[in-house]
Amino acid sequence: MATIPQFSMFVWENDLKNLGDLKRLQLVLDSLPDEKLMQTLEIERGHGRNDYPVRPMWNLIIAMIVFGHDRFADVIRELNRNVQLRFICGFGVGKIPSATNVSRFIVNLEKHQELITEIFFTLVAKLGELLPDFGEDVAIDSKWVHSLAKRVSNNNKSGRRGEHDAALGIKEYKGRRPDGTEWVTVVKCFGFKLHVLVDANYELPLAYMVSSAAGSDVVYGKELLEYLEKNQPDIFKRIKHCMGDRAYDDTALIQYLKGLGIKSVIDKRDMWRDEFEKEVPGYKGIYYNERGEVFCYSPNYGERHEMRPAGYDAERDCLRMKCPAKMYGVSCSEAETCTHVKNIRIPLSVDERIFTQIARPSYKWKGYYNKRTSVERVFSRLDVSFGFEEKKLRGKVRMELLGSMALIVMNAMAVGRIREKKPELIRSLVKAA
Repeated sequence: MATIPQFSMFVWENDLKNLGDLKRLQLVLDSLPDEKLMQTLEIERGHGRNDYPVRPMWNLIIAMIVFGHDRFADVIRELNRNVQLRFICGFGVGKIPSATNVSRFIVNLEKHQELITEIFFTLVAKLGELLPDFGEDVAIDSKWVHSLAKRVSNNNKSGRRGEHDAALGIKEYKGRRPDGTEWVTVVKCFGFKLHVLVDANYELPLAYMVSSAAGSDVVYGKELLEYLEKNQPDIFKRIKHCMGDRAYDDTALIQYLKGLGIKSVIDKRDMWRDEFEKEVPGYKGIYYNERGEVFCYSPNYGERHEMRPAGYDAERDCLRMKCPAKMYGVSCSEAETCTHVKNIRIPLSVDERIFTQIARPSYKWKGYYNKRTSVERVFSRLDVSFGFEEKKLRGKVRMELLGSMALIVMNAMAVGRIREKKPELIRSLVKAA
C-alpha cells in the first residue's frame, strides 16, 4: 500500500470514493511495488532531518508523472491548492516542499536507478501473471527527447549544469515519387533516444533503454531483447512475432530473432539501385523484387503474373509460392503448359532480408505489421499524457530516471485497472477509475 493513510475531522478529506481525477493517482500508488526503494531511501536518510518524509516525496514525484507536470513548480502549486492531493501524497497538514527540496530528492533517486528498474520489471512480471498471452507479439521502436542544452558542454567543471551525454541524431527519410524521381527529408535532434519494446496487443512496455540521440536502433533493438531475456525470461519465452519499421532492417537481427524461434515482421529499406528484379535461383522465368514479390513470366508470350504465397516450409526453410492461375484462377494463356504450375520453393537463404518466415506480400504479414503502430501509440501517450512532447532534459541519468518512471506509471495503471475488473481501461491514462 503506497498511500499514507491520514485521518481528519473533516469528512471530505477521508472520502476516498469522491476523489474524481485523483483516483488515477490512488490507483497507481496502490499498484507500485516500491517498498524496497522506500526502505533504502529511509535507511540512507538515517537520523537526519525529516521535514519531508521519503514516502510523501516519492508520491509527489509519481503525481507529477501521472498529471503530466513538466516542472517541479507546477506540481507544488497544485499541492498547495489541492488539499486532497496533499493528503493522498502523505503531507497532510504539514509543510509543503519547495522546488529545491524536490530537485534534491530527484538527485537522490538518480542514485538508485537499479531499484527503479527493478520496480518496472516487477510490474512486467505481474502483468504476465494477470494476462496469460502478455508478450506473445512485440513491437520495437525509439523516440527522440530533446536536451535542454544546444550542444555538449566544453567545460568539464560545469557538473550537473552542463550537458555531457547528449548527441546530435540525424534521420533521413527517402522515397520515390510516382514519376520515378526520388525525395529525401532530413530531421535532426540534439538530445537522447528512448528505445522501447512493447506488447503489441496490450500496448504496454516490456523493456526500455536510453541512449544518445545518435544511438543505433538496430544495436539497441537487439540489446533490448537480451535485456528482457535477462530480467524476465518467462515473458521472453512467450514471444512469437517481433514487429519493427525499416530502421531495424538488418540481416543479423533477423537471423538472431529466427534463431530464438521468433518470426520477424520488419519493413525493408530500399537498397537496390540499378536492378528492379532478380531471377530466383533454380527457376528460369521466375523473378523477385526487393519487396519480396515473386513474378512468373510465361515462356512464349512473356505474360507477367504475381505468384501468391502458400506458407512456410519449416523443414526446408523455404517459402512456398503458387501459380496465380491455379490458386486464384488468373487468366494465363500458357497455364496448361507452364512448368511452374506447382509450388516453387524459395530458400530464405537467397536473401534473408527479403524472404522471411512470413512472406512479405501475404495478408498475414500485413496484419502483423499493422500491430507495429502499438509502440507509436505508447509514445503518443508519453507525449500527450506525460508531457514528453515538450520535455527537455539535461543528462542521460535524468532522462533514464524520468523515462523509466513514466513507463512504470503506465504499467502500474494497467495493473490497477485489471485488479478493479476494468480491463477495457487498461490503456487509459486519463479516465478516472
